[in-house]
Amino acid sequence: MSVIDRTTRVTPARPRKPRNPLRTAVWVGIVALFALSLYGIEIRWDRLLELPQNLVRYAGLMFVPPDVSALGKAVSATIESVQMAWFGTVLGIVVSFPLSFLAAANIGPLWLRWPLRVVFAVIRAVPEVVIAILILSVTGLTAFTGALAIAIGSVGTLGKWGYEAIEGAEKGPIEAARAAGGSTAQIVRWGLWTDVAPEVFAFWLYRFEINVRASAILGLIGAGGIGSMLVDNVQYRQWGAVGMLLIVVVVITVIIDQISGRVRRRIIDGHWGRSGARGATRWGRSAARGATISGRQRKGTSKI
Repeated sequence: MSVIDRTTRVTPARPRKPRNPLRTAVWVGIVALFALSLYGIEIRWDRLLELPQNLVRYAGLMFVPPDVSALGKAVSATIESVQMAWFGTVLGIVVSFPLSFLAAANIGPLWLRWPLRVVFAVIRAVPEVVIAILILSVTGLTAFTGALAIAIGSVGTLGKWGYEAIEGAEKGPIEAARAAGGSTAQIVRWGLWTDVAPEVFAFWLYRFEINVRASAILGLIGAGGIGSMLVDNVQYRQWGAVGMLLIVVVVITVIIDQISGRVRRRIIDGHWGRSGARGATRWGRSAARGATISGRQRKGTSKI
């Protein structure tokens, strides 16, 4: 009878995780930049600790109770800001829409699309407040100044979103329209635009939501709207009026966001309401139809 030597199994050592010096250097750089930022902005930690107490104090001054007599002025200022945002968005759409097609790689020539992309990038690099300050000497301290600044800022953003959506369009409809002998305009209209239209419309509505908030900031430099009323009341310490203005701004902004969100969902998904619930309902109906058809087919097969 042979004797079998049982040797203990030796578990192989886990291989070491390869080191990545570049990743380590990137994280060290991020931490170093954060530390330099803390040092550069000169944070007063004692005032930071007092922030919660001050927030509670000023919230009481603004909202307990708010100045109801300022409701009319608050609504008027908010409507003016919304008008600025709407005018600026529409003007930005009118200018950026044709330019986004020319800046797309599948439509515009190289000598034209790259200068347009540079222009879009430069516009996006400049905030709307700076744009408004630059054109103050021409238009003056009016709501029109804020609307123009919003329009110029919208051109840069909508132009970039537009040509990226156009470049990401499906090639099948474009090739089909081209094979059918369509002209360039017909290919763009029937082979390209029908595919990217929902996404572009959603971008326009989303930019309008952004511009509503930007119009409030532009009022701080005297461009009218919410910001102007806010500065005036803060300077004179009329905290009740400030509270009423904030309430009106929040309510109207939430209403605009809800309406815009539902419209965007209608454009993209093709229905109103929550996409998840409706999508689940559609999926359930499709599954039920599939089960019914399969059952009929099985019955037919059994009969045969």
